Amino acid sequence: MVKVVSIRFHDAGKSYHFDPADFRLHLGDSVIVETSEGYDMGYVSEETVDLPEDQIVRPLRSVLRMTNEEDQRKYEIKKEKEKEAYEICLRKVEDRGLKMNLVNAEYSLDGKKVVFFFTADGRVDFRELVKDLAAIFRIRIELRQIGARDQARMVGGLGMCGRELCCCSFLDGFIPVSIKMAKEQGLSMNPSKISGACGRLMCCLKYEQEAYEDAHARLPRQGDIVMTPKGQGMVISTDLLRERVAVRMESEDMSDNEHFEATEVTVLSRKGKRICPREEGKKCAHHGISDEDEANSESGENGAGDLKFDGAAPDFSEENE
Repeated sequence: MVKVVSIRFHDAGKSYHFDPADFRLHLGDSVIVETSEGYDMGYVSEETVDLPEDQIVRPLRSVLRMTNEEDQRKYEIKKEKEKEAYEICLRKVEDRGLKMNLVNAEYSLDGKKVVFFFTADGRVDFRELVKDLAAIFRIRIELRQIGARDQARMVGGLGMCGRELCCCSFLDGFIPVSIKMAKEQGLSMNPSKISGACGRLMCCLKYEQEAYEDAHARLPRQGDIVMTPKGQGMVISTDLLRERVAVRMESEDMSDNEHFEATEVTVLSRKGKRICPREEGKKCAHHGISDEDEANSESGENGAGDLKFDGAAPDFSEENE
């Protein structure tokens, strides 16, 4: 096991593991660490924990020291310089007529590099822009294209739920979300209802997806033929959260529906594919006999050797499945 501490460099975003060395770090402490791009200041997002060796990303860099007043002063100066750099770059982008949306500017702690983040619909030739900025700042210039989700995380905002965006508050990284999740959860396919501030599918669609998948696997589906305590009928809707089904009874009018708990109904046919309970040795609602009864009828026991059916018995052979 390896002791690590999680450090985050922005108010929102991914946390990175570092060796805590001999420091006793607590949640929210500011520290100076060495990254692949130089020294930087971050804060503790998760206190020291032990992790298996296979979960460690090498090289594991160490926390150098706790921050002091001088570090805090430099950090405030860095923030002011980032605002000025953003305004300068924005003017240069407009002068060049580049089709790019500048999002943010970020200085390194030592002031030797500045990174400009932007979004664009396609590739942008910003070589001349880099030359203009290098002539002004006289330090290393880097332009980095990001996606719509990264932009929302940097800018921040509120979701339709009224809470701060998940990516700005607690998500370490973005999780894959598909339109299939919205369909399985019975949500409206209106883009404005299932899209977040970034214009992409909401990340929260993933949170309860496993519960919906489990419910879909256990509960009858719309169009299934089921046997209920009141007789046979067809499922017309399913309430996945309450685990209840609405059934149109065969003996009732089309407008009359009955509601049952999912545990009270037995699926006989799934959208044209008939399920025979005899496969489990139970009494079949269509045949009226079980496997044991059929064996007795073949041997002539219980006087059941001349059983008759009303109409042709359903064929449950593998060919029909």
